[in-house]
Amino acid sequence: MQEYDVALKLLLKGSATLALRELTGTSVVQWLDVELPKVQRAQNLRLDLLGRTAEGGLIHLEVQSGNDPAMPFRMVEYCLGVRRLLGQFPRQILLYVGEAPVSMETELRGAGFTFEYSLIDIRNLDGERLLESPQVGDNVIAILARLRDDKEAVHKIMERIAGLAMTERETALAQLMILAGLRHLAGAVEEEAEKMPIDLDIRDHEVLGPLFIKAEQKGIQEGLQKGRQEGLHAGKIAVLQRQIEKRFGALPRWVRVKLEDMPAPELEDLIERVLDATSLAELLK
Repeated sequence: MQEYDVALKLLLKGSATLALRELTGTSVVQWLDVELPKVQRAQNLRLDLLGRTAEGGLIHLEVQSGNDPAMPFRMVEYCLGVRRLLGQFPRQILLYVGEAPVSMETELRGAGFTFEYSLIDIRNLDGERLLESPQVGDNVIAILARLRDDKEAVHKIMERIAGLAMTERETALAQLMILAGLRHLAGAVEEEAEKMPIDLDIRDHEVLGPLFIKAEQKGIQEGLQKGRQEGLHAGKIAVLQRQIEKRFGALPRWVRVKLEDMPAPELEDLIERVLDATSLAELLK
């Protein structure tokens, strides 16, 4: 999910000032690019976003697109690493942008020890408010937030992007295309782009182009893999149906429905048992 992380981090560091304030409750006056020193044999840790606030504190924003059971351990390592390097504990926020319901823990507790951080599901942000922001970065991030109508939101964002200067337009459209992939809305973005006077290829963008190509190729590969798996599953059902019909005659409709709903392991078990079964009832018991 690196392509989504990069696009989102660029937006939050750039013009998405309202989204950043909604997430953190403050403003960042300086972004720090730091790599935490490795401890023992662990790899060096690089934080997604670490900034110094107007009040002089540190805020760490980590972007996550999937549920990781080890996230509390990662976050405490980041926290301690920042403390060692900069002498301050950061306020930490885990920003979840995935599609599945969030299920990660936000604390570690032990004898005399407590560690906590905040977790925000980006879908809890008011996307309609972000759409009304004068900053295009906020508009683009709205695609991940809570919206009344996804397609209408895409239309509004594309109208805003179409009015930008060429360089800004190229970057904003690339970012929108990448983030839209997290919500299965890339097709809607492409449809809107065809209706508007936008003549550019996201793949040519210096920073986001390679990431978009990577995401596109990943989607194609996942689609092909899913298609192969579905094809194999359908093939197993067809073979099993022919075997059963040959042994026991025409299949009732309820049997066909039962076979179509069976997971692959159960189908494979039936394929092995069909030659030994003495009746349809025995086979499907």
